Amino acid sequence: MNLASPFALLFLGLVLILMGFNVLREYERAVIFRWGRLARGLVGGNGPGVVIIIPFIDKLVRVSLRTVAMDVPPQDVITRDNVTVKVNAVIYFRVVDQERAIIQVEDYLYATSMMSQTTLRSVLGQSQLDDLLSKREQINAELQRIIDQQTEPWGVKVTAVEVKNVDLPQEMQRAIARQAEAERERRAKVIHAQGEFEASQRLADAASIISQNPAALQLRYLQTLVEIAAEKNSTTIFPIPIDTIAPFLKHMGKPAEPS
Repeated sequence: MNLASPFALLFLGLVLILMGFNVLREYERAVIFRWGRLARGLVGGNGPGVVIIIPFIDKLVRVSLRTVAMDVPPQDVITRDNVTVKVNAVIYFRVVDQERAIIQVEDYLYATSMMSQTTLRSVLGQSQLDDLLSKREQINAELQRIIDQQTEPWGVKVTAVEVKNVDLPQEMQRAIARQAEAERERRAKVIHAQGEFEASQRLADAASIISQNPAALQLRYLQTLVEIAAEKNSTTIFPIPIDTIAPFLKHMGKPAEPS
């Protein structure tokens, strides 16, 4: 028994020493409490690497500094123009001060999620439906700014907020579809009217040029004859303008001179 006691004490001391060694990864930091108070200046600091603490006296809390992508559950939102929509989002954030993230808030992950949900309902409730559908980037920037401002005392930095899906009621989807169809019809009519206007301008210009030069009319007439003759017709009947044969008629109408 006397020989076993030193070995037992040695084994117990070795176990206590090993319990005091903590290996932190590159993306981890430690927050250490000694007798309930925040402890600083320990061997190894706050990591990464090996951090040595006193077992049963010190308590080590690991904090990850990696960016967290958190889904914000779908929220029922009433927009400014009284349209009920269901919106969900994703928020990207990371811890920049591990001590504040542990001391200032009980659970920074849960607190950030709750803050994101309430902010999402508040900001989107002040926006109109058209802005929610068309100005997504501005809304994302506003959400990121507000949430980051609220989580800054916790040592949490919000880097981005993205609205993912906006689920509209069925009747609102049908109304938007009708509106889009009417807009497409309006654009088609405007384009058609613009084409008719340009075509009429070109015809007026052509008529003005032809009226100034009668020979151009004759050339156009001959070109039309060529186009008609190119068709697969055995017989082609076309009128001859009186201006073309007028000189011949005038010549034939002269009386013959006596010899």
